[in-house]
Amino acid sequence: MSGWQWVKVVGNLLNLSTVVGALVGVLGRARFSRGPRGLVFANGYRLGFPVAGAFTIGNVVLSKHERGYFDDAKLVRHEERHSWQYFCLLGLPMLPLYVVGVVVSFLLTGDPASRNPFERLANLQDGGYVERPVQPLGRTVTQAFSGLRSRPKGP
Repeated sequence: MSGWQWVKVVGNLLNLSTVVGALVGVLGRARFSRGPRGLVFANGYRLGFPVAGAFTIGNVVLSKHERGYFDDAKLVRHEERHSWQYFCLLGLPMLPLYVVGVVVSFLLTGDPASRNPFERLANLQDGGYVERPVQPLGRTVTQAFSGLRSRPKGP
């Protein structure tokens, strides 16, 4: 690890974001292993939220997938950029700000990542996202409600 990566590791421990990431991993019954660049991988995460291939809290990258999922160097760089975002935002304020980014992006494009500044700064393509164009709000609302109507009813 570089000196700056060590600074990020210590900073995210002090701002408690890595601690929260580890607690979320324990709650999700994930298996922990050391990753590159000061990251900790938490694989086999079993909670259904959030719906993502991987997500980062502090220096902890959580995923429902097995360890081999992180053999993709671009994905690891994407998640490391998120860990820097936690560092720069002093930890846990990143979470509500990220949610605001998701809402704004969804309203603009019908997609939670395309206009989310945190995903854009982490490089959308490295995270496996496809950039969607800005669309009229009426189309976004129609898409959201058509998705709700098409869900099966019952227990």
